[in-house]
Formats: sequence, C-alpha cells, structure tokens
Amino acid sequence: MFVILHNIRSAYNVGAIFRTADGAGIEKIFLSGYTPAPTDRFGRVQAEIEKTSLGASSIVPWQQGDFKEIVDELQKNGIEVVAIEQAKESVSLSDFRPAKNTAYVFGNEVTGIQEQDLLLVDKIVDIPMRGKKESLNVSVAAGIVMYHGLL
Repeated sequence: MFVILHNIRSAYNVGAIFRTADGAGIEKIFLSGYTPAPTDRFGRVQAEIEKTSLGASSIVPWQQGDFKEIVDELQKNGIEVVAIEQAKESVSLSDFRPAKNTAYVFGNEVTGIQEQDLLLVDKIVDIPMRGKKESLNVSVAAGIVMYHGLL
C-alpha cells in the first residue's frame, strides 16, 4: 500500500499521516505539489513534521516528485491509484474493496484534489459524512482509509 500527498499545506498534517502510515505498514509515501517534505533541499529536518510524526518521517520511505509522473509510474507497475475525494463519480468507502496493490491520493485541506488530477487516477472514493460538516481533516481521513485497506 502506498500514499500520495498532493498539495497538502500543513506540515503537521503531513507528520500525522507519516505516523499513521508507519502503523498501517505503508510501503512508501509520495509527496507532490507544495506538500512539505520531512527534510528540505539542504537536508535540514522539518521540525513540525518530525514532531508530529514522532520520528516516523525518518522510518517510512518517501519521495518527492511530479504528481502525474508519480501516478504514471505507479500505474505502469500495476498499482491502482485511488483518489480520496467527494465527486459525483466517487464510490463510498464502505463499498470499496482495494486492489492488492493500491496507492491512495490525499489532497489539499481546503480545495481537495483538483479536477485535472482526478482525471489521472483509476478510481475515486469518498468517506461518507453523516453530520453537517462536508469533510474531515486530511490526516484523519488518511487514517480511516489506510486502516480500511487492512481490513
């Protein structure tokens, strides 16, 4: 199982996702767009990610890259790329059965995953919302989805 974090703005959310990814046994996290990385281009540790991940950002393998290139490479290797987003063509998480090799895409905390990026993925899955709010925090959503893939 893989995770793609695309245009996540909060280093704290990235750190929380790394921590959950370690617990869920995620093979690798891909960072794209303006998602902050655990280290900067000079190799300095990003303090907020390190703090929130409790060190998982130095355990879980990660790679930065272009979103389309990441998706293309994963698909070429037989990995189903699934965006977690609310869309008219999305399938409810409760009805979704992940493929053996799946990569989950999580997008921006406010705007989600852009339409042009949704066109690149294999499936779109949403988390049913029963309250008045339309969405969950991205790190919470990531945790739900990563552990759903283990069930």
